[in-house]
Amino acid sequence: MTDTPAPYDPTRPAGPSTPPSGGPTPDRAPDRAPEPTPPAREHQDPLRGSRTSGAWAGVIAAAVLLILLVIFIAQNTESTDIQFLGFDGSLPLAVALLVATVVGMVVAGAVGSLRILQLRRRIKRERKG
Repeated sequence: MTDTPAPYDPTRPAGPSTPPSGGPTPDRAPDRAPEPTPPAREHQDPLRGSRTSGAWAGVIAAAVLLILLVIFIAQNTESTDIQFLGFDGSLPLAVALLVATVVGMVVAGAVGSLRILQLRRRIKRERKG
């Protein structure tokens, strides 16, 4: 006797049976198409991102950075001598590093803003002419 797969019987209960030769399982017909998925509902998700949630994430990020900044200042209180373009002085190391960082950020922001203005003017000019 040879093992042949049983024909599909819709009245037969589906059970954990394995096909003997890799054929169709008794609980699934070989010619049955998969069930279509229902259409997506056209409503807004109340939990989707919004401006308020973005602002909240920004507040949390700023709070974490502020905590890290306070830790940085507390750990770097040694005084250091600063000499820059004829100015001499003594500042705590953390303050000197923070001032240098802020000045660098301002310079980078100014250069970036000038580039954005330049590109906006170019776009306006191309739209007109």
